[in-house]
Amino acid sequence: MNWHSESLLVHFRRVEHIKAQAVNYQSLKLNERQLCDLELLCNRAFYPLNGFLNRREYESVLESGRLPEGWIWPLPICLDVPEDVALNLEPETPLSLLDQEGFLLAILHVEDVWRPDKRQEAQRIFGTEDETRHPSVFHLYHRMHSYYAGGRIEGIHPPPHYDFPELRIPPSETHRLFTSRGWRNVIGFHTEKPLHCAHKEMILEAARKAGASIFVNPVIGIPSPGDLDHFTMVRSYQAFVEHFPKNIIQLGLLPFASRKAGPKEALLQALIRKNYGCTHFMVAPDHADPFMHNSNNHLFYPVGEAQELLRENQDELSITCVELTPMVYVQDRAQYLPEHQVDDTMEAKKISSSELRRRLEFDLEIPEWFSFPDVVRELKKSHPPRHEQGLTIFLTGLSGAGKSTLARILYVKFMEMRDRPVTLLDGDIVRRNLSSELDYSRKHREINVRRIGFVASEITKNRGIAICAPIAPYEESRRHNRELIEQYGGYIEVYLNTPLSVCENRDRKGIYAKAKQGIMKGVTGIDDPYIPPSNPEIALNTSEFTPVEAAQQVLLYLEEQGYIK
Repeated sequence: MNWHSESLLVHFRRVEHIKAQAVNYQSLKLNERQLCDLELLCNRAFYPLNGFLNRREYESVLESGRLPEGWIWPLPICLDVPEDVALNLEPETPLSLLDQEGFLLAILHVEDVWRPDKRQEAQRIFGTEDETRHPSVFHLYHRMHSYYAGGRIEGIHPPPHYDFPELRIPPSETHRLFTSRGWRNVIGFHTEKPLHCAHKEMILEAARKAGASIFVNPVIGIPSPGDLDHFTMVRSYQAFVEHFPKNIIQLGLLPFASRKAGPKEALLQALIRKNYGCTHFMVAPDHADPFMHNSNNHLFYPVGEAQELLRENQDELSITCVELTPMVYVQDRAQYLPEHQVDDTMEAKKISSSELRRRLEFDLEIPEWFSFPDVVRELKKSHPPRHEQGLTIFLTGLSGAGKSTLARILYVKFMEMRDRPVTLLDGDIVRRNLSSELDYSRKHREINVRRIGFVASEITKNRGIAICAPIAPYEESRRHNRELIEQYGGYIEVYLNTPLSVCENRDRKGIYAKAKQGIMKGVTGIDDPYIPPSNPEIALNTSEFTPVEAAQQVLLYLEEQGYIK
């Protein structure tokens, strides 16, 4: 299974033999989360696992946080598969695991296929069944397939990576690297966000406590909404480690799909760093909390619980927990101090993640006491001020609410500004050119809206303006588009909450009349529901505004938010 443990000749012969057989196997293209899990299974970062959990292992992990053999294993590493694949899999059936381009990566020797109780899994792993309280519960219910397949993995090729190959160091290499440098104690640091001056002080303080060298092991996996692209993140990490003595620090990337499971995930992260050769692991008070970077500090898991769980299990894990000490900048001393040492007589300063993002978006000063200038330069390269970012304006509402008219006016206004390329993705235009084969079933409507979101995300990524005007009646596809597009720039949802009676009076296409006569089926607002957006940036009743006035309301909001000057 290990991609890094065979001689080249033996590996080549084995791969050619498996490839010849694999053409007859059922196959599955893996998504980003599954690819991360597969890579860590095959490079032994998930040791002692030798594949995706089978049913017995899965149930043992849910019940006790351990594998059946007794080893601590806090989170299920499972391969979710579509129903049509699951129904054709049986024990001892090989399943070819492919990347999105169809390249063969590994063979799963299936031992079990089952339909899990996702509510039980959510309660045992995340501590709640409520998808509105924890984003990973929503992902479990709505983004993962309904069946799991478990069994031993036989690795063929690692997923191809063409970026930063010198930093993609597998556990077998880090062990050798640490030994060659004489690093007896190594402290692992897990991060998913940019690092600044306070982080340097926290890391150095933790390393001094442990008498250890430092392995900075940031996650390069699945971005969260609002995250910077990983090229920017890696460049900022490279700039950050330049501020340490070179003989005490090593940077290496981790392809990890975070579950945001708080204390349980902290245990898993510690196990991973042990497999990378670390003797110590830094644990924050809010470690792996789904809301750890929110400015309101409303955490899901109790503060310090992750540290307590690591301390209780560190002897069995054979890796020592080192608690991260939050640091703040004390103005009158011109230095960082542990937060607990700061009293009321001191002028303490800090900048939250949300405040940093605001300063980047509005092109405001970022003081040198907070971050290193070379780190800030890297962040600014892919995070320009809002008026230079890409932007999607997503209009949603009933047919006849005025979406197309408003979209055309906004298109003209942006073209007059001439500062960014503008694309109009009207619902009818998209139907005709991108989705002509789709009908008006719920499934196909969702596909159509997601296609619009994908095109808009590419426009936004390239710093253009996308104006989208579909009906988009369902919240799930709208939420999907928001999460996709916010990775690259602005996303403004405009809900035209014009009453149905007004829309019927404007019914130029005659669809409402036909629906009421039974001639047309599946008409939104008549015999198919429209689910209003839960939290749109703008809500407009176009019966109360002329089209030009409605456009002006949108433009005023964009100017207020810094997206246009």
